[in-house]
Amino acid sequence: MPTPRIRQLWTLLILLAGTVASMFAAGQWAWHRSMLDESESVQRQLGLYGQALAQRIDRYRTLPEVLALDAQLQGALQHPLSAAQVQQLNLKLEQANGASQSSTLTLLNREGLAVAASNWRTATSNVGVDYSFRPYVQQALAQGRGSFYGIGVTTGEAGYFLSQAIRDETGHILGLVAIKIALQELERQWLQTPDIVLASDAHGVVFLASQDAWRYRLLEPLDDEERRELNATRQYADQPLRPLDMRVDEHMDNGGRLVQVQPAHDMPTLPARVLWQTQPLPGTPWQLHLVHETHSSVADSRWAAAAGGGGWLALSLLVLFVRQRQRLARLRQRSRQELETVLQQHAQELRTAQDGIVQAAQQAAQQTDTGLSRSLEHLPQGVVIIDADLKLVAWNSRYVQLFRYPADLMQVGRPIEDLMRHNARRGLLGPGPVEEAIERRLAHLRSATPHLHESAKDDGTVLEIRGNPLPEGGFVTSYADITSYKNAARELRSLADALEQRVADRTRDLDAARREAEQANRSKTRFVAAAVHDLLQPLNAARMFSSLLRSHLQGDAAQHAADSIEGALAAQDAILNSLLDISRIESGQMDVHIHDVALGPLLQVLGHNFGVLAESQGLKLRCVPTRAVVRTDENLLRRIVQNFVSNAIRYSRHGRIVVGCRKAGDHLRIEVHDQGPGIPEALQREIFEEFRRLDEGRADDRGTGLGLAIVERLGRLLGHEIGLRSQLGRGSVFWVCVPLGDPAAAQHTAAPATTQQPGDDAPLRGSSAWVIEDDGPTCAATRALLQRWGCDVPLAGGPQQALEQARPGQAPQLVLLDVHLGAGHQGPEVYAELCQRWGQSPAVILVTAERDATLRRQAAERGWGFLAKPVRAPALRALVSQTLLRLQQGML
Repeated sequence: MPTPRIRQLWTLLILLAGTVASMFAAGQWAWHRSMLDESESVQRQLGLYGQALAQRIDRYRTLPEVLALDAQLQGALQHPLSAAQVQQLNLKLEQANGASQSSTLTLLNREGLAVAASNWRTATSNVGVDYSFRPYVQQALAQGRGSFYGIGVTTGEAGYFLSQAIRDETGHILGLVAIKIALQELERQWLQTPDIVLASDAHGVVFLASQDAWRYRLLEPLDDEERRELNATRQYADQPLRPLDMRVDEHMDNGGRLVQVQPAHDMPTLPARVLWQTQPLPGTPWQLHLVHETHSSVADSRWAAAAGGGGWLALSLLVLFVRQRQRLARLRQRSRQELETVLQQHAQELRTAQDGIVQAAQQAAQQTDTGLSRSLEHLPQGVVIIDADLKLVAWNSRYVQLFRYPADLMQVGRPIEDLMRHNARRGLLGPGPVEEAIERRLAHLRSATPHLHESAKDDGTVLEIRGNPLPEGGFVTSYADITSYKNAARELRSLADALEQRVADRTRDLDAARREAEQANRSKTRFVAAAVHDLLQPLNAARMFSSLLRSHLQGDAAQHAADSIEGALAAQDAILNSLLDISRIESGQMDVHIHDVALGPLLQVLGHNFGVLAESQGLKLRCVPTRAVVRTDENLLRRIVQNFVSNAIRYSRHGRIVVGCRKAGDHLRIEVHDQGPGIPEALQREIFEEFRRLDEGRADDRGTGLGLAIVERLGRLLGHEIGLRSQLGRGSVFWVCVPLGDPAAAQHTAAPATTQQPGDDAPLRGSSAWVIEDDGPTCAATRALLQRWGCDVPLAGGPQQALEQARPGQAPQLVLLDVHLGAGHQGPEVYAELCQRWGQSPAVILVTAERDATLRRQAAERGWGFLAKPVRAPALRALVSQTLLRLQQGML
């Protein structure tokens, strides 16, 4: 029989051989299958390239036929032409060529001489050149039409020539018209694919290629006749036609070939074998070729080989595992039988030994007075044996050491009760009545019940006590010292408590740090809000003075300077408002009202508002209609999309901007497409940071660099995902993903009707108004504006001045009131005190830098107007006029 070592060697060899065979078979199968799939895919792709090439040629095929019917061209070939007539023909062909976007249009007579051409203005004009040797000329004169691909004799540029004979009324050929089609655009499109795309003619010459190194290569050797034909027609001019050294290794069932292209110094390096697919182009003697690298097939083959080898190994190991389990089962069965036999023998030996121990202890007790048993001395535990009468039989010295029994107490035959009473006198039985404790222990021994418990002594020693009854009556008890184990457990608990305390301390420190950070953030937010408020005060006055300045200036230059000042102030206003918005978002003061919103009206209004601006920049804005309903805050979503659209207008030089929606599961993605310069991938995260902007914007409108930072924060506030994708030179797409809403729950509220504004200052003339403002320049500017509009302003000053001048029954019609008036004064409180002194309640317009939605809502509830600083003069004029009109109509 073979030895185990030989069996293991044979098993290993079978495993290795099977693995190699499985890998080879699986790899070959996957290789051929993947190559067939790739070949079919390449064939379909080649068909698309062929369709594109045929469509480009068909686009121009009818143009020579149409021009051949033109009476002017027919007449031009029937008699000699003057210079003026030739010029008219050149212009006509130039106009026709410009409309068709072809390369060149040429009119030739029967001798093949170019009479007129669309490129007559260039140095390489076709006019006057003899093309009679060209096949397309000979074919048109002989057969009525012709076609030919070649390099232009005059221009040196390659193209595809289509020709059509021009006949007179009798059908006699007078000449021909030829069109040259440039196909280089197709080659540029082919560059987008990683494969190599080629087009060859009937001679096997590659004349179109996605890579320059492949152009003008010979796929087949030329014979002498073909070389003479190419030289006579000058088809490829002076281009050297170099042979392509390749070898076909395998032909596939669907026409594909596996080819090896030999390396050359002027050719790109290719893998060892490539897939070569060829397809004829219908209607031409040409063939299209696609050279495809087989990396994916090689990878598939390797993965399949690994899978095949792994499968074989798994199957082999499974078989070995099953056989091993069967062998182990047999061994376990035999071992179980042997173990049962051994256990039976051991149990018998234990019973015999136990009886022998008791007998030996009894004999030792009879022979000596100590009761110590040499058979128990080797045990680390203290052991004591009592008989059925609860009297001592045997013990070891460890038992005596643990309880420090006196020598005269330890005698064979002494009742165990005496030892218990000795321990009770030393307090080892615990608190409580001594007799009850002794009786409880004696009852437990009499019941012969096994027990296990722990006992702690006064000196800190911890004992584990185990008791078991003996077969012939009596009881054996062992006492193990587990003090070190208990101490280790106690230390571990202390360490765990310390760790928990450290975690709790660290948690408190982190909470304190978080509270400090939140407090710092709130302080920063309050500081930003206060700073913006203080900055808006002089900015408000500056904008009002700018509005006053416009009415005092004469001439276009002065008006332009005023417009520039107004634009600069508006830009500063935008920056401050953006900073204030960021502050409100970060401090949590931005109110969010989530409800179901119909998206169509929102996008329609946005298209109307930005359409005129886009047209003024030479752009076309289109909002795709939609009936979708989303769940969001309507105002905040409008701000997000408005920012996307304004950025698209700012950074696009030409083209279209499209706003549309795309469903994504239970969400809707609102996208803004533009045809701008695109955003580099490295900057696509940075543009969402504060004061980050691209340099491609318009010089007169670069933006503040805060818009997308606000959009990103609004998206986080609403829980809407914000994103973009961009390609340099192609444009960008910004999008926001919004959850879909319930159409039935959408609030289709009509837009509020706008109040018709008066065409003049009639409501203002003769009216009276007070301006209560703590900023002196703002007071002066507001008073000057109101007075220019015909309004009387008896007071323009602070709260103290207003309170001093207030008289009963002398209230103005209107009060322009700031909220924060300095020195602890609040606008609404000052107004309430003024109403008490007047005995009247005039109309109020709050003019404040505070943009809190709560303040705006409170003003609306009281029927007050509201203007946010900095105030634009037209907005102030419109609101004051509306308020005074409502007073006159008794609505206030």
